[in-house]
Amino acid sequence: MRVLTLLVIALGLAASHAEPQHSAVYPAPRTDAGWKDRAKLLDDRLKEAPETELLFIGDSITAGWEGGGKEVWASRYGPRKAVNLGIGGDRTQHVLWRLQHAPLDGVKPKAAVVMIGTNNSNGEDNTPGQIADGVVAIVRTLREKLPNTKILLLAIFPRGENFNAQRGKIAQVNQVIQKLDDGRNVFFLDIGHRFLDSTGLLPAEIMPDYLHLTAKGYQIWADAIEPRLNELLGGK
Repeated sequence: MRVLTLLVIALGLAASHAEPQHSAVYPAPRTDAGWKDRAKLLDDRLKEAPETELLFIGDSITAGWEGGGKEVWASRYGPRKAVNLGIGGDRTQHVLWRLQHAPLDGVKPKAAVVMIGTNNSNGEDNTPGQIADGVVAIVRTLREKLPNTKILLLAIFPRGENFNAQRGKIAQVNQVIQKLDDGRNVFFLDIGHRFLDSTGLLPAEIMPDYLHLTAKGYQIWADAIEPRLNELLGGK
């Protein structure tokens, strides 16, 4: 009986130190045709851009650089041969799967801008801790796949017109993932406050649906990250 008890305790301790197992960290593709087509398009972009200096990785907010943000993208990131790896609706688990299967061995970007997790925050889908685990897994995967690439990790942007529970959930995630900043390879930057007015309101002229950005919103994003991004790209 004593041997059995010790075995149970040992297994319990091993489990407590194991990698977290939940949806946010379990790499998974999506099954819809639109996602598959977009994922293939992004893989093709990587194959066709071996000289890219910059990657943007995320969900629909990142994908929107091809929509509301296309003019800012053309002027700011076109010359840097940037590649947009955003897919609308993606969660941390989907980005993890994409990074594990993407043709990253053919590129050597100087920097990658990462902003992901807002879709995991919907309802009771994932807890703040689980979302943070997902972001940590993405950063770890990028470090493994692209060890010479500096990561500019952005805090998840605020959402919702006014103060709300989801903003609080996102803020808790941001408090954790900022610890990933090591001052050498990973750099955390929170620019969310730049989208809000002095009362905490999220103006419709910046996010008309209080989630996705307008051209003005993308200009704010680009201006806010430029000083740090310029450093990571070696002053280019």
